[in-house]
This record gives sequence, structure tokens and C-alpha cells, in this order.
Amino acid sequence: MTTSAAEIITALRSEHDALASVVATLSPEQLTTPSGASEWTVADVLSHLGSGAEITLASLRAGLGEAEAPGADFNQGVWDRWNALSPQDQAAGWAQSDEALVAALEAVPQERHEEIKVDMGFLPEPLPLATFAAMRLSEVVPHTWDVRAGLDAGATLPDGSAELLAQHLSTDLAFLLGFIGKPTATAEPAVIEVAKTSYHIVLDEKAQFTTEAPAATAKFTGSLEAALRLLYGRLTPAHTPNGTSVDGNITLNELRAVFPGF
Repeated sequence: MTTSAAEIITALRSEHDALASVVATLSPEQLTTPSGASEWTVADVLSHLGSGAEITLASLRAGLGEAEAPGADFNQGVWDRWNALSPQDQAAGWAQSDEALVAALEAVPQERHEEIKVDMGFLPEPLPLATFAAMRLSEVVPHTWDVRAGLDAGATLPDGSAELLAQHLSTDLAFLLGFIGKPTATAEPAVIEVAKTSYHIVLDEKAQFTTEAPAATAKFTGSLEAALRLLYGRLTPAHTPNGTSVDGNITLNELRAVFPGF
């Protein structure tokens, strides 16, 4: 029987392999072109993903009992080292670092998936392996899009990854919307139905992405992947598919302000 963690690990492998095939073809000029993240180049995004993979792997190894938990200065030291690399070395380093993390996750026997808890260092308690892996997927998917959007303005999220993220943002990753959503940017509460799905974006005292919501006050018309990019601050006017709209007591531009991205 496939576990929830195994599904996410499979998605992480797919994301890694797809991005690796793109990165392998990039010229030095393409590495320094603007990415889909407004303040980062393609190489900056790869550096962020590579350093994040290194930090995530250290936490995983501690959770597996293979190493001591990283110290208080560990993350900053990793970021400083990656920031000092050349764009070409950041790209090459991402491939090695992310492969090491994905391979380590794949090596965890499925019979241990339910027992493992991983302390990320900044949350109140350790996370189950499935939630820990989903946290990484939530980082990888939008930033992988950043790389591809820097090369193709029409880039979208893979359907499988979008569906997994939707499932987890509406359940065990619901707390993330508390970090990335700014519901005070709206004039009034809103419940936005995501057309042709069971999901709603709820904005009141906090932002939620849920399948359990009161009656809708607005409707998001567009794909699920576009709705996910909205939540991650990546549905800018330049990257909004034709036919995407919001009708009701909130506008698409207001929703963009609620979810400014990271």
C-alpha cells in the first residue's frame, strides 16, 4: 500500500528530474536572466532550492536518528556558502543537493513512514514524514515554476503536483496560509469558490484553502494550478492564463494583494 509520504516523495522525484532536464540545457546567460520570482535570477532560485535541500536533508537525517539536529547557526552558514557561489556553481550544486535529499527520502522504508517525525526547528512540534515532505514540495513546486517562468511566460504547475499541494494545503499544511496570506488586504470577508473543484479560498480573520466552507460570495474561474499559483503569489498579470477571472465581492487584483508571494 502506498503511503501519503510515498506519494509526495514520488512527486518530489518527478519535480527534480523535470527541473534537472531544464537546468542541464541552460547557458550562463540564461542562468542570470530574471526568473518568475520578481527579485531573483534563475541562478538565485536554484541556489535557494539547493541550500533548502541541504538544510532539509540535515533535518531529515536527525529525524531518522542518523545525525545530531542542526545547530542554531547551521542555516545561516549554508545560505552564506551558497550565496557566495557563481551562477554556474549554484546550478550544479542544486542538482547534487536536491538529488541527495530526494534519494534519502526514497531510501526510507515505507513501513517506517508513519512512525518518523522530523523537527524543522521553527515549528511548535516535529512533523510526520508526510507533512515534512509536503513542506518541501510546497517550496519546490512554486520555485521550480519560477525557473521555468523565467524561460517561458506561459509556464504552469504540473497537474499532479498542483493536486497534491491542494490536498495538503487544505489539511496538514493549512497553517502555511497563515504565513503567506494577508486577509487584511481585503475590504470584507470573502469565500471564493474555485470553479470545477471542491476547494474554496476563505478570507476572514485568516486565510484558508478548504473543502469545508460556508456559501460562496465569489467565484474563481480558471484551472486548479492557476488557483494554486494565486496562493503562492505567482498569478501576476503577465502569468495569468486567458479566461482566468474572479466574480463576486472580491477582485482578482485584491486576491493578488492577499497573496503577495515569497
